[in-house]
Amino acid sequence: MTMADSSFDVVSKVDRMELDNALNQASREVATRFDFKNTGVKIEMSGEKILVEAETEERVKAALDVLKEKMIKRAVSLKHLDIAEPAQSGKVFRIFCAIQEGISQENAKKITKLLKDEGPKSVRAQIQGEELRVSSKSRDDLQSAIALIKGAKLDFAVQFTNYR
Repeated sequence: MTMADSSFDVVSKVDRMELDNALNQASREVATRFDFKNTGVKIEMSGEKILVEAETEERVKAALDVLKEKMIKRAVSLKHLDIAEPAQSGKVFRIFCAIQEGISQENAKKITKLLKDEGPKSVRAQIQGEELRVSSKSRDDLQSAIALIKGAKLDFAVQFTNYR
């Protein structure tokens, strides 16, 4: 009798609750900090984007830094943010940060190639929509695959789910 393969999924998802907590904390901090007084600073969700707004370019960048700091504290990867350059709109400067989720075909292929080239021989990767299923008969090889993916300098955030 053969043992069933073990597997895990490589995904790129934002923990929305933690992101909301980071946004709320950043908003509260810029509302109470002296250096942001009367600078019209706002940090809020706007559809699938985060909007950071202030009266000067310097303040809008400082407010973005506060948001990044809160995200790091809440373990939300900054790689989930696609940050646009500050743009002036009337009297205010705005920075839009798109939230990136899911693994694109191109990025899934990068991981698959990495596993093929450098991973244990028994590991197989299969692209399933916006995630990647990695399987092997050996759990040790799967652990090695996770370590390899974590160690790779990827320009997008990854999490590992459904390990079985």
